[in-house]
Amino acid sequence: MHRHRVIPTLLLRGRGLVKTHRFKDPKYVGDPINAIRIFNEKEVDELIFLDIEATRAGRAPDLEILSDIAAECFMPLCYGGGVNRPGMIDAILRAGVEKVAMNSALFENPSAVSQAVRDHASSTIVASIDYRRSMLGRTQVYVRGGSVATGKSPVEAAKVAEGLGVGEIMLNCIDRDGTLQGYDLATLRAVSDAVSVPVI
Repeated sequence: MHRHRVIPTLLLRGRGLVKTHRFKDPKYVGDPINAIRIFNEKEVDELIFLDIEATRAGRAPDLEILSDIAAECFMPLCYGGGVNRPGMIDAILRAGVEKVAMNSALFENPSAVSQAVRDHASSTIVASIDYRRSMLGRTQVYVRGGSVATGKSPVEAAKVAEGLGVGEIMLNCIDRDGTLQGYDLATLRAVSDAVSVPVI
């Protein structure tokens, strides 16, 4: 029997937290440190922070704010955003982060993902897969903050990620982001059935 894990995902834009709607229209919702204190009290299992602008802006992760966030967290912390080279991961881990999520690099620089796994072990590297459904009903994975299509389905992308050695796969349905419609259970089930690594 699977143990339920509660893993909130928080979106960073600059030094503030934002809420998006289908990966667009980010609206400021508060300070990340205050949010962490709330989740510390609720004793969640893990926190995921995603910098939604880093990749598209070609910007490296903000190590200063990551250090501040990690210092406040009582639970394991995963960070994603702008991570496209294995060398970046060393600095992120030194800032106090336990896991690093890679998204665009899965397709734009897959060798960086496999190198990151070799350098830091699979348990440290998470594949973040964003997808949406077309007007014809086909699901397709997108990178660069949901702006560039890959031509791959979520199942195909998950198999690519598993082949690169990642320890976990995080699925994000762009169509449901910020809509309060719940999870896309059919896609979650299809991906979970297709790979042996945990899917969150």
